[in-house]
Amino acid sequence: MRGKKIAVSGKGGVGKSTVAALWALQLARENATVVAIDADPDANLAHALGMPSKQRCALVSLADNNALVRERTGAEAGKTGQLFSLNPRVDDLVARFGSRHRGVDTIVLGAVRKGGGGCACPESTLLKSLVRHLVLGEDEYVILDMEAGVEHIGRATAGGVDALVIVTEEGSRSMETALRIRTLAADIGLEKKLAIVMNKVRGSAAERQQSTARLLPDIPVIGGIPYDERLIECDTSGSTLLDRDDSASLIDCFEKARNNLFSLIETGFTGVPER
Repeated sequence: MRGKKIAVSGKGGVGKSTVAALWALQLARENATVVAIDADPDANLAHALGMPSKQRCALVSLADNNALVRERTGAEAGKTGQLFSLNPRVDDLVARFGSRHRGVDTIVLGAVRKGGGGCACPESTLLKSLVRHLVLGEDEYVILDMEAGVEHIGRATAGGVDALVIVTEEGSRSMETALRIRTLAADIGLEKKLAIVMNKVRGSAAERQQSTARLLPDIPVIGGIPYDERLIECDTSGSTLLDRDDSASLIDCFEKARNNLFSLIETGFTGVPER
């Protein structure tokens, strides 16, 4: 199967890092090559992957690495009105700044805090160039854990992203964020590559799909993750579901959602799962 580049977004606290991490770990366990990119300012992906604390602390945020930004773009991070390279070298960044855990290479992009997330600034250019550069071969995957937006993609790189998955809950605020992400995605041409994972589901599958269909009727729901205390325990302990012997059925929910997503991608989002 050809490799895929998946972006995962959603309101803070909905569990998008958990979804991104489980998918990355499952793919690595299947002997795929996986790069996990933490593009959220809160940077929780390494924790969700179960990476040890000492290893997590050694990760370097690219956007905050002023020396790197200056070296690659010829300009200072955080400053406007400068001339800088629009095509900086990025091919060695994963090898230099990534950290491998359980077969997953993790790299932290960090936040672009000056001038807005989509600003024409050197650090933003560096980050978008990295996302665009990661061209995939067979059984190679990139999982992007993003904040509630699409700042690290942009129109120039949207064509290389196979899907933007919105992780949401059944609450109104989470749904409102999903609506905003859909609008942002449409602005850069990703409106036909969207899918939804419902997390922390308490009702039946039918009830979940009905509530989602009312607000987001044009986006396929690829799966639902039930509300489960085991996920909270994993978050607290810094472990993952893969470390537990009692989580096979829960892990299966993540795998089914991923397989549904891959099927959608392979059919060009024409084989939409029935609601």
